[in-house]
Amino acid sequence: MSIALYDASLRGGGDLEVHWWGGDRSALVVDRWLGPARGADSVMLSRARGTVLDVGCGPGRLLAALHARGICSLGVDIAQEAVSIARRSGGAAVLASVFAPLPAEGAWDTVLLADGNVGIGGDPGRLLRRCAQLLAHAGEVLVEVGPPGSGSRRERVHLHDPILGCGAWFPWATLAADLLRATASTVGLRVVDLWSAPDGADATHRGELRWFAALTHD
Repeated sequence: MSIALYDASLRGGGDLEVHWWGGDRSALVVDRWLGPARGADSVMLSRARGTVLDVGCGPGRLLAALHARGICSLGVDIAQEAVSIARRSGGAAVLASVFAPLPAEGAWDTVLLADGNVGIGGDPGRLLRRCAQLLAHAGEVLVEVGPPGSGSRRERVHLHDPILGCGAWFPWATLAADLLRATASTVGLRVVDLWSAPDGADATHRGELRWFAALTHD
C-alpha cells in the first residue's frame, strides 16, 4: 500500500519517488515536510486568517507554525503516522479523507492546499468544489499550484521506496497557475490573488519559485 510506504518514510526519514503511469518519476521530499515551515511556507501562511483547515496536512509543519502564531487550525490527512506526528508537534489533526464529513463544514475562514495537494483524488475540480463546501462565505482557499506553462495532468501514480518497493496505484493530478482560473470558475470559486515565492536565497538564485493562489466564493 502506498500509505504504508509513506508512513514508513515518515518514521524513518528519507525520500520517496512518485512513479507516474506514463513513466515519469519525481522525488517526494519527505524530509522537508518533517522540518519546520520556511521560506514560501511563511509567505503563504501570512495570508491565513481566522480558523484554518489544512487539507493533506502531512506531519504538520504548517499546523505547528500556525499554532505558534496563536491561530486556531486543524489538519486532515489519511496517513496515520502523519497525523500522529502532527499531534506530537502541537497541532490538532484528524485521520480522515477530505471527502468525508469534517468538523465545522462551511465555517472555515481559510482552507490550505499546500505541497501539491491540489492533486488529491486525481481531480482538482472535484477537490476545489469540496473545499468550497468547507469554506465560510467570505473565506479563502490558499492553494499551491505548478508554475505557469507547466500544464495539468491527471494520471495514476504509485510511491516507490528503494528498499520496500512499490505501493498501490492511486489517482493524482497537477495543475498549473495559468489554468487555475478556469478550473476554479467551474466550481463557484474565483482567483483573487496569484503570487510566487522562493524557499530561500539559494532558490532565488536558481530561479526556483513556488506558486500560490487565493480563491474565494464567486
